[in-house]
Amino acid sequence: MSPRAGLTTEAVVDLALKIVDEAGAEALTLAKVADRANVAAPSLYKHVKNLAGLRRLIDLRVVQEMADALRTAATGREGAGAVEALADAYRAYLRRHPHRTNALATAPDEADTELSRATHAVAEVVFAVLRPFGFDHVQAVHATRCIRAAAHGFAGLEASGGFGRPEDVDQSFEVLKSMLVQGLTNYAEKP
Repeated sequence: MSPRAGLTTEAVVDLALKIVDEAGAEALTLAKVADRANVAAPSLYKHVKNLAGLRRLIDLRVVQEMADALRTAATGREGAGAVEALADAYRAYLRRHPHRTNALATAPDEADTELSRATHAVAEVVFAVLRPFGFDHVQAVHATRCIRAAAHGFAGLEASGGFGRPEDVDQSFEVLKSMLVQGLTNYAEKP
């Protein structure tokens, strides 16, 4: 194999994400990425420290993409419409990329400032959507966690084939969004 001109860290992450999208996160190896890049595996060390470092870069990319998707969905909306748009965007992202679910499942190590910043950007989008509900900071954190748990849980179950009954899954998601909005409204009115 000869070195591939123009190989960058971004390109390595792109190739790695293609492997994850096709076969799941557990299928990712540096050897597979090197094969896709048409380089010897040691050439990747110019761009990533090791497999764990590559997985961190994947997590960073996925979190950044989710922040962008949520921001785009929420723009120009408020209240119930904004909450529903967030849920729709979260589900749509994981429907397109079902093997990326785990990248969104855990909180980053606070020592990883770059990944923490990206994760906080996702939360800030949700906090902005929740402002019209009048929540204080602590309430907004609780509400954000509930929205995330509902959207991520539903999308993750859907991605893994967890809904086996014949009833329409899209209708179930509409019910979930309605419950979220009603729950947020009730929580906002709580003394």
